[in-house]
Amino acid sequence: MKPAAFDYLRTENVGDVLEGLTQEGGNARVLAGGQSLMAMLNMRLAKPKLLIDIMRIKEFRQIERKADAVVIGAGVRQAELLAWPDLAEALPLVALALPWVGHMQTRSRGTICGSLAHADPSAEMPLTLVALGGEVHLRSARRRRRVAAKDFFAGMMLTARADDELIEGISLPIVRDGRFAFREVARRHGDFAIVACAAMRTPSGVRLAVGGVADVPTARDWPRLEGSALDDALNGFAYDLDARDDVHATARYRRDLVRMIGRDLIREVLQ
Repeated sequence: MKPAAFDYLRTENVGDVLEGLTQEGGNARVLAGGQSLMAMLNMRLAKPKLLIDIMRIKEFRQIERKADAVVIGAGVRQAELLAWPDLAEALPLVALALPWVGHMQTRSRGTICGSLAHADPSAEMPLTLVALGGEVHLRSARRRRRVAAKDFFAGMMLTARADDELIEGISLPIVRDGRFAFREVARRHGDFAIVACAAMRTPSGVRLAVGGVADVPTARDWPRLEGSALDDALNGFAYDLDARDDVHATARYRRDLVRMIGRDLIREVLQ
């Protein structure tokens, strides 16, 4: 199929982007990597009046390491972050998860923030943002604001971004002295996850985040648990995610994966 007709704006000026979003609101869409958006346009699941290409805005193409966080601009491609020399040391969980995002060809075009804007509950980057407790930086002509990851994802492919707002970047905390683990199950490598889990050791115990089950990636914090206490906690979490049957897997299978993968990852990070 072909997309419905739209106006196209390619600019090097952030002001032009904000003006377009202000004027068109929900009738405008931002184009970065386009790996999800272009498919939606072609299937006419999205019919914007205005498509705004932000990939020539230099300030959005930066990865900035600060004292306690890494700030990633809206135009940073997944392959660029994966090739960043400080990634494994500053953001080890992201380094574990990024190779599972699509394929080399899609990572060379897709952006980190574009994946977050799309908000597919099976995607790896929303999961890692929630697991790390990162923030999304939103900007409009009216204001700038930051939204915590747990509050940003509002439902399946729904976010807290207003129609006139642009995701200009994200910040991910640098967790020192932590241990991290990531694993997912998919039909084949590069497909969206049937279940994906990320675990990290925290000062008070452990955090487990799960994607691909609920409508949003979801994290749960526990103290150090072992034996039946850990099994009970994982079982309760698996049921709280309210899994559903679909063409990819049954709800029961997803709950089993949460329990099995979760147990393995928690033991790994608490060793």
